[in-house]
Amino acid sequence: MQTLDPDLLRTFLAFAESGSLTHAATVVGRTASAVTAQMQRLEAVIGEELLAPSGRGRVLTPAGEDVVVQARKILDAHRDAWLSLKGARTDGRVSLGCTQDFADSTLPMLLQHFARAHPRVRLDLRVGRSKELVSQYDQGAVDVMIIMRQSAAADEVAVLREPMLWLCASPNVMPLDEQLPLAVLDPPCGFRSAAIDALEGNHRPYRIAATSPSLSGLRAAVRAGIAMTARTARFVGDGVAIAPERLALPALPDAEFSLRLKRNAERSATTLADLLADGLSKAVAAP
Repeated sequence: MQTLDPDLLRTFLAFAESGSLTHAATVVGRTASAVTAQMQRLEAVIGEELLAPSGRGRVLTPAGEDVVVQARKILDAHRDAWLSLKGARTDGRVSLGCTQDFADSTLPMLLQHFARAHPRVRLDLRVGRSKELVSQYDQGAVDVMIIMRQSAAADEVAVLREPMLWLCASPNVMPLDEQLPLAVLDPPCGFRSAAIDALEGNHRPYRIAATSPSLSGLRAAVRAGIAMTARTARFVGDGVAIAPERLALPALPDAEFSLRLKRNAERSATTLADLLADGLSKAVAAP
């Protein structure tokens, strides 16, 4: 009986979730040619074509769609077994600091996997703004941290990149006047800076219509139709939608988030960081 190499399945899912061999190569840390070779090896093992040409790219075949379902099951079982073997006898405490962007989206599912495999480890979860979390991390109060990235750091485990989007109330209730009303977090904030730079760079008139120290306040201002804002797709939902193209808003850069692990961290913290690096890179929000 043939066995399915988890590395091949991870690369295959990276393509299936992004639709691009180039992006898949970035996710798994390989060259595009190496990813192509992996896909060919997987097709040889399964005995069917999994990708078909489509224009300049590739799409999944019906057999490829079936493999996506099975690959997720296999990798989930592989991850759970790995976590259980490493964590069953581990105790102690792990402190995780993260921004609200992740606490409200992918993080709960990943923490569930970690807690199930590490029943004796106490998790200290701190949700806040990047500046506050960095201060706590520097003081040794946080073991693992997910923050908006300002620059490269020696203790980075992973860098997560997601497109910034213009967002407004859903349905699209947006006051159209000469100045674009903008809702932003109090500085310092990378999203605030990116939005203002994009508007000023395109000579688009705007005004700060609402400010808040928290994402809950920012969401309330956007939902009320007072203003629009710049965030990632993680912020979409609960009355917030992607701004319509008719507004002709300027392009925004990608948002970069840094996953960092404290030096000389305990094994449980290292395991959590590895789990987050793997899980969050696969769950990059898409518009």
